[in-house]
Amino acid sequence: MIKINIIYYIPLNISTLLVFISKEIIELRNQKINSYFAQILILKNMIIENEKVVGLSYVLRVKSNEGEVIESVDAEKPLNFIYGTGRMLPKFEENLAGLTVGDNFQFMIPCSEAYGPFTPEAIVDLPISIFVVNGELQKEMLIVNSVIPMQDNNGNHLNGTVLEVTDENVKMDFNHPLADEDLYFSGQVTEVREATVAELEHGHIHHECSGCGKH
Repeated sequence: MIKINIIYYIPLNISTLLVFISKEIIELRNQKINSYFAQILILKNMIIENEKVVGLSYVLRVKSNEGEVIESVDAEKPLNFIYGTGRMLPKFEENLAGLTVGDNFQFMIPCSEAYGPFTPEAIVDLPISIFVVNGELQKEMLIVNSVIPMQDNNGNHLNGTVLEVTDENVKMDFNHPLADEDLYFSGQVTEVREATVAELEHGHIHHECSGCGKH
């Protein structure tokens, strides 16, 4: 009788334990699923505003919405930046305010609110001596149409395009490449999230675009 009772009793405990474990697994799985969808819902409802990390896929054109494509960024490698830190054109951010993940956008930024008109005074002749480093002329930099990062007397960073090189001077154009152009953007918001403490401390995400940043 004792053996029978023991043999009979053990399967009941195992069966009960298995049912209990199964219920716990199902409950845990449901909690994870609910948490996952809750996070998706939070991200979906998060709007573009200050100190949010924004991800965008987009196409930048000039002249018109069907004009020449200057830049194209797809969803696999989107543009990411922290909204409201002053690194993007103000009008660019203004047109994105309040959007959320999945929203499409299309807008135009006029030349006057983008990179301004072409300025002839921004074309200057610089003495070739400033490109001499440790007694050697940096010839690899001085190629026509190459862009050289430089700095003015006030510490402002400028990009200059080499137009001509002579024995004494280097003619450079400090107009932005998109000066005199109206900018036509179209695309989709791929991400909106809170910026991390480290990102806010650094003030930027490392991916930026040529047509929407202040550079």
